[in-house]
Amino acid sequence: MAVQISKKIINYKVINTEQEKPVADVPVVEAEPVVEQMHEKLARPEMLFGSTYKLKTPLSEHSLYVTVNDVILNHGTKHEIRRPFEIFINSKNMDHFQWIVALTRIISAVFRKGGDSTFLVEELKAVFDPRGGYFKKGGKYMPSLVAEIGDIIESHMKMIGLLEDDSLDDHQKQFIEKKRQEYNSTSNSNKEKNVTSDFPASAQLCGKCSTKALMKMDGCMTCLNCGDSKCG
Repeated sequence: MAVQISKKIINYKVINTEQEKPVADVPVVEAEPVVEQMHEKLARPEMLFGSTYKLKTPLSEHSLYVTVNDVILNHGTKHEIRRPFEIFINSKNMDHFQWIVALTRIISAVFRKGGDSTFLVEELKAVFDPRGGYFKKGGKYMPSLVAEIGDIIESHMKMIGLLEDDSLDDHQKQFIEKKRQEYNSTSNSNKEKNVTSDFPASAQLCGKCSTKALMKMDGCMTCLNCGDSKCG
């Protein structure tokens, strides 16, 4: 049937005469929570979890105290991780104050930048003092003060799970202890005095662990610290 329109059309609406079909029930899938990663725009929390390490070198009569503060990301979830956020170094000795402040600020900036920050360890441990390095307590050789700071950061990263802990297992520890006992029973090493090391004074520097613990045993050079042997 024709309908005569006498007025100007200013609006219109389409009427659907068909009944709307019911929509089948669709299971609601909960969205995965957003996993927060370290990034440079991450706001500093009011409280951080930190660890302080004492660093005593023969280069100074005063100790250095290295503090690494960590941030907890995704707290209380299965994605919870702990990552280093900043580092501070404090000492009564002000001789190295300027470069220590610069170093800690750069390292802290790299921590907060996000991504893989473990490369800092190898970079710092590869710094050599032109005046020569030193042996720390236990007999481990440190080529410089910066290298020992890198060694501390490495230990901290292993503690929080950022780096894999490559320490010796029980079997390797038993092997090394056996070698120590064999050496003590067949030599005069127990008469040697070495106040800076847990190993005989005649021990040589191990190329693997940088510890002065390499001794000749059974015709083979064996490290009494890490177990490395030239005979395999």
